[in-house]
Amino acid sequence: MQLRLDALDAQLSKSLAPLYVISSDEHLLALEAADKIRRAARAQGFTEREVLVVERSFKWGELLAANQSQSLFGDRKLIELRIPTGKPGKDGGQALQDYAASLSPDNLTLITLPRLDWQTGKSAWVAALQRAAVYIEIPLVERAQLPNWIGARLAAQNQSMDRQSLDFIADRVEGNLLAAHQEIQKLALLHPAGKLGFEQVQDAVLNVARYDVFKLNEAMLAGDSARLVRMIEGLKGEGEALPLVLWAMAEEIRTLLRLKAGAADGRPLGVLMKEYRIWGPREKLMEPALRRLRLPLLESALREAAQIDKMVKGLRARAYAGDAWDALLQLGLKLARG
Repeated sequence: MQLRLDALDAQLSKSLAPLYVISSDEHLLALEAADKIRRAARAQGFTEREVLVVERSFKWGELLAANQSQSLFGDRKLIELRIPTGKPGKDGGQALQDYAASLSPDNLTLITLPRLDWQTGKSAWVAALQRAAVYIEIPLVERAQLPNWIGARLAAQNQSMDRQSLDFIADRVEGNLLAAHQEIQKLALLHPAGKLGFEQVQDAVLNVARYDVFKLNEAMLAGDSARLVRMIEGLKGEGEALPLVLWAMAEEIRTLLRLKAGAADGRPLGVLMKEYRIWGPREKLMEPALRRLRLPLLESALREAAQIDKMVKGLRARAYAGDAWDALLQLGLKLARG
């Protein structure tokens, strides 16, 4: 029987099936589903556990032996069969069909597979498992679904945030639910229940070094020369990687140039901000910075950033000599002063 992931809790609360199959490339969701099955099995007296991993040297007779062997203490057994490639081969396919046809009432079996391609999904062994097992196929959580997924996880820990904050997290963790899960857990540790503000989310999600680098860009956009000097000196003193700081500054210059080009084509600034994912304090600083910084200055600044990049790599730069950190400071001040 095929089962949706959100129906697994209800199924486990009624009775345990002798065979479960989880097929997914979403490792977090597959792991959570497997953990639920393991907990339910332990609660029902399946106290012994045997794990088999199908690798190149795997002998399919091991699966048959695990199903037939009895515990010395008469305990019921949970057998886990992991097939990382999703390709058991001809012998494995036949072994899985035979296994599904002769399940032992003393054992509970959990088979985990990656997401199967269309051709494999039509195999006889897959059909045999789908007939005999509770078969759970977990689809990928696509980018468009991710903010709602994050919101549901937050709600489970009695927290919430607005759509801007949900999109902010989704942009940082796109394609990695494990990373999203970690960020959500971090928010539970850092903040009490209730609605979280954007700055709380930003502070929690961005790591310290990266956050400082982005704060440097905020000082540059705001035209705050004194703060910019303090931050560059602080980053240098803490041993921050110069290529990272230069990259962040150069990316900000490129973004300003893109916004200038879009505005020149008559596109509304609000639309451009959304397109380039500019949120929070940075969004408020961008419009006055665009008015202050002229196009020739930005183009010149980008060329200078390329020269500093040469210095970082030990090459000779036309515009600068000496310390690359000092050259970076001069570039930042040029942009801050406009």
